[in-house]
Amino acid sequence: MKRKWLLWAAIAVVVLCLSLGTAYARSVLQSRPGFQVSTLGALNVGIYQGAATITELKRQGNFGLGTFEGLDGEMVVLDGRVYQINADGVASVVTDKIKTPFAAVTFFKKERSIRLPGQLSYQDLQQALSQRLPSQNLPYALRMEGIFPYLKVRSVPKQTLPYPPLSTVISQQQRIFELRNVRGTLVGFWLPSYLKEVNVAGFHFHFITSDRKTGGHVLDGTFSAPVADLATLYDWDISLPENAAFAKATLE
Repeated sequence: MKRKWLLWAAIAVVVLCLSLGTAYARSVLQSRPGFQVSTLGALNVGIYQGAATITELKRQGNFGLGTFEGLDGEMVVLDGRVYQINADGVASVVTDKIKTPFAAVTFFKKERSIRLPGQLSYQDLQQALSQRLPSQNLPYALRMEGIFPYLKVRSVPKQTLPYPPLSTVISQQQRIFELRNVRGTLVGFWLPSYLKEVNVAGFHFHFITSDRKTGGHVLDGTFSAPVADLATLYDWDISLPENAAFAKATLE
């Protein structure tokens, strides 16, 4: 009788372990990864050749940011649409055939919201959000909607070959726009410091107005009682460029 009881107990333990393993595997498989085209290191040295079409990018996510072939403006991916903010600060929906040299997307699904009191500078906002992240070792997607008292954003003009480094373009050609009391959405990511050669470490936000007419890469701002929707990204996939520029580049 005792042996029979022990046998059933052993079977129960095995079934429980299998169930937990299946549940864990299912949760991992159902997690929404971040997906990235190329690397920040490649963009920094001037590899602006297109590495993926917008069609290919949208298969990997409906939310994100990046740029376009030739560094032609700033990209915002929001609710499945891909917008280009050109060097004049004008936003428009792009065609699926256009290519990107660098972008990051995910299928955004809010897990929690972070509510911050008072009025904050951009630096204070980043510090407050960072302190409230569940972990400093995982990537996150963040979405912030509302009316923003002040935003300083930028875009850049399309480059021609031979492509200059990103730092040269930003220091010499970036176009800065200041927006006040503007309604819209910040689209962004937070990545841990160990990914700094892959993508921007810390916070990286792009912005687009509610009327989808303007926006850009966020440089500064003032935020009144902001709310950030957060999604944890337990996987971060990278698609490397299949072109000669990337293959021959000196990357660190």
